Amino acid sequence: MYEQKEIFELLDLMARPGFCVRDGKIVKVNQAADGLFLSPGTEVCRLLQTGVPEYAAFQGGCLYLQLFLAGGSRGASVTRVEDLDIFLMEPESEARELNAIALAARELRDPLSSLIAISDNLLPSAMGEISPKVEELFARMSKSLYQMQRILGNMSDAGHSAAFSCQETRNAPRVFQEIFEKAAVLLQTVDIQVRYEGLPEDILCLLDARQMERAVLNILSNSAKFMPRGGVIEAKLTRQNRFLQLSIQDSGSGIPENILSSIFSRYTRPLSLEDPRLGIGLGMVLVRSAATAHGGAVLIDQPGETGTRVTLTMEIRQSQDSRLHSLRTDITGGRDLRLIELSPCLPASVYQKER
Repeated sequence: MYEQKEIFELLDLMARPGFCVRDGKIVKVNQAADGLFLSPGTEVCRLLQTGVPEYAAFQGGCLYLQLFLAGGSRGASVTRVEDLDIFLMEPESEARELNAIALAARELRDPLSSLIAISDNLLPSAMGEISPKVEELFARMSKSLYQMQRILGNMSDAGHSAAFSCQETRNAPRVFQEIFEKAAVLLQTVDIQVRYEGLPEDILCLLDARQMERAVLNILSNSAKFMPRGGVIEAKLTRQNRFLQLSIQDSGSGIPENILSSIFSRYTRPLSLEDPRLGIGLGMVLVRSAATAHGGAVLIDQPGETGTRVTLTMEIRQSQDSRLHSLRTDITGGRDLRLIELSPCLPASVYQKER
């Protein structure tokens, strides 16, 4: 049990701007939030740019949404402690940090492309002469290259994915159906079952299908890494008024409570000896960016004793005036995006077949 005084003291020690909310009103603002024109008594619903229905239904876990503060948008994560909701905003330095990561990815892209080209040409020239063991080594090398493509793709897109989205009118239920059908086939190779329940009707809305596919595949990859063989991932798409809600729940070990509160900004944490399966968190940057670009929010919680549930929402927008375009870097190099995004959890044998 935490005392209110303790929570307020901890909030003041945080470098990130933040505030506490009780019964829908701000009751405490920390020193880092000076200059954002926040004051006790302000109704938090007036500050929400996205995540209005999600926050109204919020019961626990970690919720990512957008606030409108001091004339601009700021992403924020929300966690609940006792009867207080703690809002922690993205630091102003975040854009610079993510841009630096994207620049590093650009420097690494050419050497990786050369390695991939050499790998692609090496095995065919040796066909008929190599042993099964050597062929297995080629498959493991190929998987590693796909994993490097995934990491560099996450690094590259982290710097701009929140600002750019290529949206066009698509049948959203059909897009999600195809994503899960294709991913389910691959995850069967590691004895993980994906059960997906979609919507029977067509819903045409503005959607960046590639951005949303990467977000969903990142969630599925994270789930698969923390699940034993024989595990199940349950996914369901529903409609809530003018929003689509995609819920993905796994039967894995769940996310430790001390990590959950910072799940959307793990890349800012110092290096530690944590479970290496956790990664540095750039995948969750892509997930939260996909939700934000589509007018929605992301909630990560644990409704049962085990497992993790990720709920991603998007607004059903049908105005052509809302369409956005950007020049996006192709991270696939002509390869299957599913094999890239799911590479941390797929067996090397899948990549042997690809060759």
